[in-house]
Amino acid sequence: MKEVKVLGPGCARCKATEEMVRVQAAKLGIQVKVEKVTDYAAIAGFGVASTPGIVVDGTVVHAGGLPKPEDVAKWLAA
Repeated sequence: MKEVKVLGPGCARCKATEEMVRVQAAKLGIQVKVEKVTDYAAIAGFGVASTPGIVVDGTVVHAGGLPKPEDVAKWLAA
């Protein structure tokens, strides 16, 4: 099971990013545990200054702006 953290304060882009992770995981048949991280100190702890951010299995794979669905699929499949 992949552990995914979506970093952001809860804005529309952050919510869309979380949904994109869930949709792409379902398309790939990958089980994911998605955690939303909204605490600014925790987000900064990942070295992310611009949200939304995505952390997959402890590695920051994206920060700032809405990711492309194909990129999310690639990160989940890795």
